[in-house]
Amino acid sequence: MENKAKRSVIEDSSGSDLRATIWQIYDHIAANWYLGRKDWQVNGRSCNATLLLSILTALVQGRQLIVGEPGMGKTTGAEYVCALIFRLPLGVVWRAEVAGHPEQTEEKIIGRPDLGQLNLGKEVVQWSFFTLLAPKIVDEINRLPETKQSLILDGVDRGKWCYLNDCVINDEFCLFATANDQDQGTGTIVAPLLDRFDLVVESRHPGPNLAYRIAAGPANADGLHHRAIEDQVEQILTTKTPYGQQIHLVESLCERFGRFIASSIGLPTLSKAQRRALRAAIAQLEMDQDANAFLRLVVAELSFCFCHGQKRSNQPCQNGCHFTGYLCHDITNCISNRFALSVQRYAKALAWLMGDHRVGLNHVKPILPHALAHRLQWTDQAIGRFESDRRNDPLSIHMAKAAVEQMHRRYMEQSGRIKDALALAWRISQGETHEPLEGDHPLYWEIRKDLGVDHDQPL
Repeated sequence: MENKAKRSVIEDSSGSDLRATIWQIYDHIAANWYLGRKDWQVNGRSCNATLLLSILTALVQGRQLIVGEPGMGKTTGAEYVCALIFRLPLGVVWRAEVAGHPEQTEEKIIGRPDLGQLNLGKEVVQWSFFTLLAPKIVDEINRLPETKQSLILDGVDRGKWCYLNDCVINDEFCLFATANDQDQGTGTIVAPLLDRFDLVVESRHPGPNLAYRIAAGPANADGLHHRAIEDQVEQILTTKTPYGQQIHLVESLCERFGRFIASSIGLPTLSKAQRRALRAAIAQLEMDQDANAFLRLVVAELSFCFCHGQKRSNQPCQNGCHFTGYLCHDITNCISNRFALSVQRYAKALAWLMGDHRVGLNHVKPILPHALAHRLQWTDQAIGRFESDRRNDPLSIHMAKAAVEQMHRRYMEQSGRIKDALALAWRISQGETHEPLEGDHPLYWEIRKDLGVDHDQPL
């Protein structure tokens, strides 16, 4: 009975109706509000990678860093996605944004004491819209000093926001953060915060023709405003109603706003129940053998170190190492466990959107550069080999794409043996007596480690 119920969830939430709704949302934003070149191919369909990945981020409760020059629509694109995916008027989305600047405080980001209650001797928190609402946007996050970035670490990771002795845990949330390219007013984003972002994308210049269209006919977002609903949401979120009740009341207004959008601009949207069912359907998609084996190869190559057991930021790779030709020699840090989670989550979402029932290399490969670019710390020698290349991407994404191509080429050259090695390792772990397969890639060495076998010792 339970399996039948699971199948029902998949059938109800993965049909063409919900996919069609998402594509209609994409098409409407792309045609009216976020004009950009189509630089991605999805199942034979041309689309803009930044916009499509932003929609997937909202759907799977992801965290996305959007980089680029000022005035390229980084924040604007995220606002429209949040408004339509979560059925929130644009004015509410704006209220939930946090501006990155050096004077930002915990009280402005997360919450503050209710002064009226404090005068009565009661410790009550007045939570910010940023904390309470599901979609969250941090504008110009790299203008937050490094010491202030720690204020949102736990919330970004778990959707848990604490202030004084109170705590809010979001049952649904996603995060968009924008970052201008380096200038006098920007700083660095600390590594722990960077790693919490699933993806990094660039909001690019659309080219002269689309830029002319933007200037000649400014976007009319009146259809995403509803003053009465915005005022009611504000009234609900500023009362002392418990958080769960607040969200329930806001959701009823979201349903009303969804009907307004459907009638005013003819655009369907997703209810909270549909988003929940959709995420369940995405989560149940399985990786096929090639996608599974390739992702393991990538993780092995970015975490392995022959001399030190694993990559560590404080232990540089030695010259003359046998694995100099692999990426473990070109980076200085170890890839985190969050990386594989990010890749699987988005690859599954992409497969679902394409209408496929299993996740393959064609879903994993396009996600990988965006999940790697902000996580890899390259050696100076590696950067020197790429910084003068002709390219269409920022250097970090360009290098990540080149790295993915290298690893994909190595995988295709020995995919059969790699899958055999993984299958044999599973049989050995189940008690069969075999010698693990040998091979000239860190993944074979990692397999022996997992089986408790020294590379120089027989099984």
